[in-house]
Amino acid sequence: MGTFRRVILPVAWLLVFAIIAVALVKIAFVDGLESSAAEPAPLAQVDIPVVPATRATVTNTVQIKGTVQSDAAQTVRSTSAGKVVKIFVEQGATVAKGDALFQIKAERAVTSAPASKDGTPTTPKPVYDYFDITAPSAGTLQQLTTLIDQQVTVGEAVGKIDPGTYTVAGSVTAAQQYRLLGKPGPAEIALVGGPAPFQCTEVTLKNNASDDAGTTSGGLAATGGGAGMGVGAALAGPGGGSQPEEGGTPTGTLSCAIPAGPEVFAGLGATMTVSAGVAPDVVTVPLTSVKGSVKDGIVWIAGPGGAGAAPEQRTVQLGLNDGSVVEVTSGLAEGEQVLEFVPGAPAVQGPMGPGQVAFAPAG
Repeated sequence: MGTFRRVILPVAWLLVFAIIAVALVKIAFVDGLESSAAEPAPLAQVDIPVVPATRATVTNTVQIKGTVQSDAAQTVRSTSAGKVVKIFVEQGATVAKGDALFQIKAERAVTSAPASKDGTPTTPKPVYDYFDITAPSAGTLQQLTTLIDQQVTVGEAVGKIDPGTYTVAGSVTAAQQYRLLGKPGPAEIALVGGPAPFQCTEVTLKNNASDDAGTTSGGLAATGGGAGMGVGAALAGPGGGSQPEEGGTPTGTLSCAIPAGPEVFAGLGATMTVSAGVAPDVVTVPLTSVKGSVKDGIVWIAGPGGAGAAPEQRTVQLGLNDGSVVEVTSGLAEGEQVLEFVPGAPAVQGPMGPGQVAFAPAG
Protein backbone atom coordinates (compact mmCIF):
# COMPACT_ATOMS: atom_id res chain seq x y z
CA MET A 1 0.00 0.00 0.00
CA GLY A 2 2.86 2.38 0.75
CA THR A 3 4.43 1.74 -2.68
CA PHE A 4 1.12 2.50 -4.43
CA ARG A 5 0.78 5.85 -2.71
CA ARG A 6 4.42 6.87 -3.11
CA VAL A 7 5.07 5.68 -6.70
CA ILE A 8 2.07 4.51 -8.74
CA LEU A 9 -0.46 7.22 -7.81
CA PRO A 10 1.90 10.20 -8.52
CA VAL A 11 2.91 8.63 -11.87
CA ALA A 12 -0.76 8.18 -12.81
CA TRP A 13 -1.51 11.83 -12.08
CA LEU A 14 1.49 12.90 -14.15
CA LEU A 15 0.16 10.85 -17.11
CA VAL A 16 -3.31 12.48 -16.81
CA PHE A 17 -1.83 15.99 -16.76
CA ALA A 18 0.42 15.14 -19.71
CA ILE A 19 -2.54 13.92 -21.80
CA ILE A 20 -4.50 17.11 -20.99
CA ALA A 21 -1.54 19.28 -21.95
CA VAL A 22 -1.06 17.47 -25.29
CA ALA A 23 -4.77 17.85 -26.09
CA LEU A 24 -4.68 21.57 -25.40
CA VAL A 25 -1.61 22.04 -27.59
CA LYS A 26 -3.31 20.16 -30.46
CA ILE A 27 -6.48 22.25 -30.23
CA ALA A 28 -4.60 25.54 -30.04
CA PHE A 29 -1.85 25.03 -32.60
CA VAL A 30 -2.86 22.18 -34.91
CA ASP A 31 -6.65 22.33 -35.44
CA GLY A 32 -6.58 26.14 -35.52
CA LEU A 33 -4.26 26.09 -38.54
CA GLU A 34 -6.54 23.95 -40.72
CA SER A 35 -8.29 25.69 -43.70
CA SER A 36 -11.72 27.07 -42.95
CA ALA A 37 -12.79 26.35 -46.54
CA ALA A 38 -14.00 22.94 -45.51
CA GLU A 39 -16.66 24.46 -43.26
CA PRO A 40 -20.22 24.29 -44.65
CA ALA A 41 -21.50 27.49 -46.33
CA PRO A 42 -24.27 29.40 -44.56
CA LEU A 43 -27.75 28.34 -45.60
CA ALA A 44 -29.16 31.92 -45.89
CA GLN A 45 -28.70 33.70 -49.25
CA VAL A 46 -29.90 36.81 -51.07
CA ASP A 47 -32.31 35.90 -53.86
CA ILE A 48 -33.28 38.31 -56.68
CA PRO A 49 -36.68 37.16 -58.00
CA VAL A 50 -37.43 37.39 -61.71
CA VAL A 51 -40.69 36.87 -63.62
CA PRO A 52 -41.40 36.31 -67.31
CA ALA A 53 -43.46 38.67 -69.45
CA THR A 54 -46.70 36.77 -70.05
CA ARG A 55 -49.83 37.22 -72.13
CA ALA A 56 -53.06 38.07 -70.31
CA THR A 57 -56.23 40.12 -70.59
CA VAL A 58 -56.06 43.41 -68.70
CA THR A 59 -59.37 44.82 -67.50
CA ASN A 60 -58.96 48.35 -66.20
CA THR A 61 -61.63 48.51 -63.51
CA VAL A 62 -61.39 51.15 -60.78
CA GLN A 63 -63.40 51.06 -57.56
CA ILE A 64 -64.05 54.36 -55.80
CA LYS A 65 -65.77 55.01 -52.48
CA GLY A 66 -68.30 57.82 -52.67
CA THR A 67 -71.36 59.43 -51.10
CA VAL A 68 -74.81 60.28 -52.43
CA GLN A 69 -75.39 64.05 -52.55
CA SER A 70 -78.46 66.15 -53.32
CA ASP A 71 -78.03 68.26 -56.44
CA ALA A 72 -77.93 71.99 -55.76
CA ALA A 73 -81.08 74.05 -56.17
CA GLN A 74 -81.34 76.18 -59.32
CA THR A 75 -81.67 79.94 -58.76
CA VAL A 76 -84.61 81.67 -60.48
CA ARG A 77 -83.63 85.10 -61.83
CA SER A 78 -85.85 87.74 -63.32
CA THR A 79 -85.24 88.20 -67.04
CA SER A 80 -87.06 91.54 -67.22
CA ALA A 81 -87.46 94.67 -65.12
CA GLY A 82 -90.88 95.88 -63.99
CA LYS A 83 -93.72 95.43 -61.53
CA VAL A 84 -95.09 92.02 -60.56
CA VAL A 85 -98.76 91.87 -61.56
CA LYS A 86 -99.56 88.16 -61.44
CA ILE A 87 -98.19 85.04 -59.70
CA PHE A 88 -99.03 81.76 -61.40
CA VAL A 89 -97.67 79.17 -58.92
CA GLU A 90 -97.21 78.92 -55.20
CA GLN A 91 -94.11 77.96 -53.30
CA GLY A 92 -93.79 74.16 -53.06
CA ALA A 93 -95.44 73.49 -56.43
CA THR A 94 -93.92 71.09 -58.93
CA VAL A 95 -92.91 72.82 -62.16
CA ALA A 96 -91.48 71.85 -65.52
CA LYS A 97 -88.79 73.72 -67.36
CA GLY A 98 -90.38 76.71 -69.13
CA ASP A 99 -93.48 76.92 -66.91
CA ALA A 100 -94.55 80.53 -66.16
CA LEU A 101 -93.93 81.46 -62.51
CA PHE A 102 -95.09 85.10 -62.41
CA GLN A 103 -95.78 88.04 -64.75
CA ILE A 104 -94.15 91.45 -64.94
CA LYS A 105 -95.62 94.66 -66.35
CA ALA A 106 -93.07 97.03 -67.81
CA GLU A 107 -93.83 100.45 -69.22
CA ARG A 108 -92.63 101.02 -72.76
CA ALA A 109 -90.84 104.26 -73.46
CA VAL A 110 -92.81 106.54 -75.89
CA THR A 111 -90.91 109.46 -77.32
CA SER A 112 -93.80 111.46 -78.89
CA ALA A 113 -97.57 111.63 -79.15
CA PRO A 114 -99.84 112.88 -81.97
CA ALA A 115 -100.87 116.52 -81.72
CA SER A 116 -104.49 117.57 -81.02
CA LYS A 117 -106.78 119.01 -83.72
CA ASP A 118 -105.90 122.52 -82.73
CA GLY A 119 -102.20 121.69 -82.82
CA THR A 120 -101.71 121.58 -79.08
CA PRO A 121 -99.19 118.92 -77.99
CA THR A 122 -100.73 116.07 -76.00
CA THR A 123 -99.27 113.88 -73.27
CA PRO A 124 -98.58 110.37 -74.63
CA LYS A 125 -100.53 107.60 -73.00
CA PRO A 126 -98.38 104.96 -71.26
CA VAL A 127 -97.87 101.70 -73.12
CA TYR A 128 -97.13 98.53 -71.19
CA ASP A 129 -95.47 95.23 -72.10
CA TYR A 130 -96.07 92.05 -70.18
CA PHE A 131 -93.40 89.40 -69.61
CA ASP A 132 -93.70 85.93 -68.08
CA ILE A 133 -90.76 84.81 -65.93
CA THR A 134 -90.36 81.05 -66.47
CA ALA A 135 -88.77 78.18 -64.59
CA PRO A 136 -85.16 77.58 -65.69
CA SER A 137 -85.39 73.87 -64.82
CA ALA A 138 -87.83 71.23 -63.66
CA GLY A 139 -88.36 70.42 -59.99
CA THR A 140 -90.04 71.72 -56.86
CA LEU A 141 -90.40 75.48 -56.40
CA GLN A 142 -88.45 75.62 -53.16
CA GLN A 143 -88.64 79.38 -52.79
CA LEU A 144 -90.43 82.32 -54.45
CA THR A 145 -89.91 85.74 -52.88
CA THR A 146 -91.91 87.96 -55.26
CA LEU A 147 -95.05 89.83 -54.16
CA ILE A 148 -97.78 91.56 -56.15
CA ASP A 149 -96.76 95.14 -57.09
CA GLN A 150 -93.13 94.42 -56.20
CA GLN A 151 -90.57 96.04 -58.49
CA VAL A 152 -87.89 93.63 -59.75
CA THR A 153 -84.78 94.20 -61.83
CA VAL A 154 -83.07 92.19 -64.53
CA GLY A 155 -80.95 89.40 -63.01
CA GLU A 156 -82.49 89.69 -59.54
CA ALA A 157 -82.71 86.35 -57.68
CA VAL A 158 -86.38 85.76 -56.93
CA GLY A 159 -86.56 82.05 -56.08
CA LYS A 160 -85.05 78.57 -56.11
CA ILE A 161 -86.06 75.29 -57.72
CA ASP A 162 -85.02 72.01 -56.12
CA PRO A 163 -84.38 69.52 -58.96
CA GLY A 164 -84.98 66.56 -56.62
CA THR A 165 -82.10 64.68 -58.24
CA TYR A 166 -78.99 63.11 -56.74
CA THR A 167 -75.36 62.60 -57.66
CA VAL A 168 -72.88 60.09 -56.26
CA ALA A 169 -69.35 61.45 -56.00
CA GLY A 170 -66.03 60.30 -54.57
CA SER A 171 -62.40 61.39 -54.48
CA VAL A 172 -59.78 59.77 -56.72
CA THR A 173 -56.05 59.55 -56.11
CA ALA A 174 -53.34 60.34 -58.65
CA ALA A 175 -52.88 56.62 -59.39
CA GLN A 176 -56.60 56.15 -60.02
CA GLN A 177 -56.78 59.32 -62.09
CA TYR A 178 -53.94 58.15 -64.32
CA ARG A 179 -55.84 54.91 -64.89
CA LEU A 180 -58.89 56.94 -65.91
CA LEU A 181 -57.09 59.24 -68.35
CA GLY A 182 -59.35 57.95 -71.12
CA LYS A 183 -63.06 58.76 -70.98
CA PRO A 184 -64.50 56.61 -68.19
CA GLY A 185 -67.22 54.20 -69.22
CA PRO A 186 -70.49 53.60 -67.37
CA ALA A 187 -70.25 53.00 -63.62
CA GLU A 188 -71.98 50.37 -61.53
CA ILE A 189 -73.26 51.92 -58.30
CA ALA A 190 -73.63 49.79 -55.18
CA LEU A 191 -75.29 51.66 -52.30
CA VAL A 192 -74.60 50.73 -48.70
CA GLY A 193 -77.81 49.26 -47.34
CA GLY A 194 -79.69 50.39 -50.44
CA PRO A 195 -81.25 48.76 -53.51
CA ALA A 196 -79.51 46.35 -55.88
CA PRO A 197 -76.54 47.73 -57.86
CA PHE A 198 -77.53 49.77 -60.91
CA GLN A 199 -75.86 51.33 -63.95
CA CYS A 200 -75.01 55.03 -64.08
CA THR A 201 -74.04 56.42 -67.49
CA GLU A 202 -73.29 60.12 -66.90
CA VAL A 203 -69.80 59.70 -65.41
CA THR A 204 -67.66 62.83 -65.02
CA LEU A 205 -64.01 63.03 -63.93
CA LYS A 206 -62.91 66.43 -62.66
CA ASN A 207 -59.45 67.55 -61.52
CA ASN A 208 -59.12 69.45 -58.27
CA ALA A 209 -58.35 73.06 -59.22
CA SER A 210 -55.01 74.43 -58.02
CA ASP A 211 -55.51 77.49 -55.82
CA ASP A 212 -52.01 78.75 -56.52
CA ALA A 213 -51.87 78.25 -60.28
CA GLY A 214 -55.50 79.06 -60.92
CA THR A 215 -55.80 76.22 -63.44
CA THR A 216 -57.59 72.89 -63.55
CA SER A 217 -54.40 70.85 -63.63
CA GLY A 218 -55.08 69.78 -60.05
CA GLY A 219 -52.90 67.13 -58.47
CA LEU A 220 -51.71 65.74 -61.81
CA ALA A 221 -49.34 68.64 -62.30
CA ALA A 222 -47.89 68.13 -58.85
CA THR A 223 -47.32 64.42 -59.24
CA GLY A 224 -44.82 64.72 -62.06
CA GLY A 225 -45.28 61.10 -62.98
CA GLY A 226 -44.71 59.89 -59.44
CA ALA A 227 -48.02 58.12 -59.35
CA GLY A 228 -46.52 55.16 -61.12
CA MET A 229 -43.95 54.71 -58.40
CA GLY A 230 -46.69 54.93 -55.80
CA VAL A 231 -48.30 51.89 -57.37
CA GLY A 232 -45.23 50.03 -58.50
CA ALA A 233 -43.43 50.26 -55.19
CA ALA A 234 -46.25 48.83 -53.13
CA LEU A 235 -45.24 46.03 -50.81
CA ALA A 236 -45.90 42.59 -52.25
CA GLY A 237 -44.00 39.42 -51.48
CA PRO A 238 -42.98 37.04 -54.27
CA GLY A 239 -45.87 34.83 -55.23
CA GLY A 240 -48.03 36.34 -52.53
CA GLY A 241 -50.61 37.62 -54.99
CA SER A 242 -51.27 40.78 -52.96
CA GLN A 243 -52.60 43.83 -54.80
CA PRO A 244 -50.60 47.07 -54.92
CA GLU A 245 -52.08 49.82 -52.84
CA GLU A 246 -53.52 52.93 -54.56
CA GLY A 247 -53.63 55.13 -51.50
CA GLY A 248 -52.61 58.76 -51.67
CA THR A 249 -53.78 62.35 -51.63
CA PRO A 250 -57.01 62.97 -53.58
CA THR A 251 -56.32 64.79 -56.85
CA GLY A 252 -59.77 64.72 -58.44
CA THR A 253 -63.43 63.83 -58.13
CA LEU A 254 -65.44 61.22 -60.00
CA SER A 255 -69.18 61.80 -60.05
CA CYS A 256 -72.24 60.35 -61.73
CA ALA A 257 -75.83 61.61 -61.90
CA ILE A 258 -78.12 58.95 -60.46
CA PRO A 259 -80.84 58.02 -62.97
CA ALA A 260 -84.53 58.10 -62.14
CA GLY A 261 -85.80 54.93 -60.52
CA PRO A 262 -83.56 53.87 -57.62
CA GLU A 263 -84.72 55.12 -54.22
CA VAL A 264 -81.83 57.07 -52.69
CA PHE A 265 -81.26 59.86 -50.21
CA ALA A 266 -78.39 62.18 -49.39
CA GLY A 267 -75.65 60.77 -47.18
CA LEU A 268 -75.79 57.16 -48.36
CA GLY A 269 -72.39 55.55 -48.83
CA ALA A 270 -71.69 54.05 -52.24
CA THR A 271 -69.06 52.17 -54.23
CA MET A 272 -68.56 53.17 -57.87
CA THR A 273 -67.03 50.51 -60.11
CA VAL A 274 -65.85 52.19 -63.31
CA SER A 275 -64.56 50.39 -66.39
CA ALA A 276 -61.93 52.28 -68.41
CA GLY A 277 -61.05 49.73 -71.08
CA VAL A 278 -60.13 46.10 -71.75
CA ALA A 279 -56.95 44.89 -73.51
CA PRO A 280 -57.28 41.19 -74.49
CA ASP A 281 -54.31 38.85 -74.97
CA VAL A 282 -51.49 41.38 -74.46
CA VAL A 283 -47.96 41.16 -73.03
CA THR A 284 -48.01 42.03 -69.33
CA VAL A 285 -45.66 42.31 -66.36
CA PRO A 286 -46.39 43.02 -62.68
CA LEU A 287 -46.63 46.70 -61.76
CA THR A 288 -43.91 46.05 -59.18
CA SER A 289 -41.52 45.35 -62.08
CA VAL A 290 -42.02 48.76 -63.69
CA LYS A 291 -40.83 52.22 -62.76
CA GLY A 292 -43.81 54.30 -63.88
CA SER A 293 -47.29 53.12 -64.78
CA VAL A 294 -48.53 55.41 -67.58
CA LYS A 295 -47.31 55.62 -71.21
CA ASP A 296 -43.53 55.33 -70.58
CA GLY A 297 -41.93 52.92 -68.11
CA ILE A 298 -38.62 51.26 -67.27
CA VAL A 299 -38.05 47.55 -66.61
CA TRP A 300 -34.89 45.64 -65.73
CA ILE A 301 -34.14 42.60 -67.89
CA ALA A 302 -32.50 39.71 -66.01
CA GLY A 303 -28.87 39.15 -67.12
CA PRO A 304 -28.10 36.13 -69.36
CA GLY A 305 -25.75 34.72 -66.74
CA GLY A 306 -28.54 34.19 -64.22
CA ALA A 307 -29.27 35.92 -60.95
CA GLY A 308 -25.66 37.01 -60.46
CA ALA A 309 -25.44 38.94 -63.75
CA ALA A 310 -26.12 42.67 -63.90
CA PRO A 311 -29.66 43.44 -65.15
CA GLU A 312 -30.22 45.51 -68.29
CA GLN A 313 -32.36 48.64 -67.98
CA ARG A 314 -34.90 49.03 -70.80
CA THR A 315 -37.56 51.62 -71.65
CA VAL A 316 -40.99 50.22 -72.59
CA GLN A 317 -44.34 51.63 -73.67
CA LEU A 318 -47.25 50.94 -71.34
CA GLY A 319 -50.99 50.55 -71.87
CA LEU A 320 -53.79 49.65 -69.49
CA ASN A 321 -53.20 48.39 -65.96
CA ASP A 322 -55.59 46.79 -63.51
CA GLY A 323 -53.74 47.78 -60.34
CA SER A 324 -51.76 44.51 -60.33
CA VAL A 325 -50.31 44.01 -63.83
CA VAL A 326 -49.68 46.47 -66.66
CA GLU A 327 -49.88 46.03 -70.43
CA VAL A 328 -46.57 46.46 -72.32
CA THR A 329 -47.39 47.72 -75.82
CA SER A 330 -43.78 47.76 -77.08
CA GLY A 331 -40.21 47.21 -75.91
CA LEU A 332 -40.66 43.78 -74.36
CA ALA A 333 -41.35 40.36 -75.87
CA GLU A 334 -43.37 37.55 -74.37
CA GLY A 335 -41.18 35.24 -72.26
CA GLU A 336 -38.40 37.74 -71.50
CA GLN A 337 -37.35 37.62 -67.86
CA VAL A 338 -37.57 40.85 -65.85
CA LEU A 339 -36.81 41.66 -62.23
CA GLU A 340 -39.99 41.25 -60.22
CA PHE A 341 -39.24 44.37 -58.19
CA VAL A 342 -37.69 47.71 -59.14
CA PRO A 343 -34.01 47.86 -58.02
CA GLY A 344 -33.56 50.03 -54.97
CA ALA A 345 -37.07 49.44 -53.65
CA PRO A 346 -37.23 48.89 -49.85
CA ALA A 347 -36.40 45.32 -48.82
CA VAL A 348 -38.88 43.24 -46.88
CA GLN A 349 -38.48 39.86 -45.24
CA GLY A 350 -39.22 37.01 -47.63
CA PRO A 351 -41.11 33.81 -46.84
CA MET A 352 -37.86 31.93 -46.03
CA GLY A 353 -36.97 34.29 -43.18
CA PRO A 354 -34.44 37.11 -42.70
CA GLY A 355 -31.91 35.48 -45.05
CA GLN A 356 -34.09 36.12 -48.11
CA VAL A 357 -35.33 39.44 -49.46
CA ALA A 358 -38.45 40.03 -51.49
CA PHE A 359 -37.04 43.04 -53.35
CA ALA A 360 -33.88 43.25 -55.45
CA PRO A 361 -31.00 45.20 -53.92
CA ALA A 362 -29.95 48.53 -55.34
CA GLY A 363 -27.55 48.22 -58.23
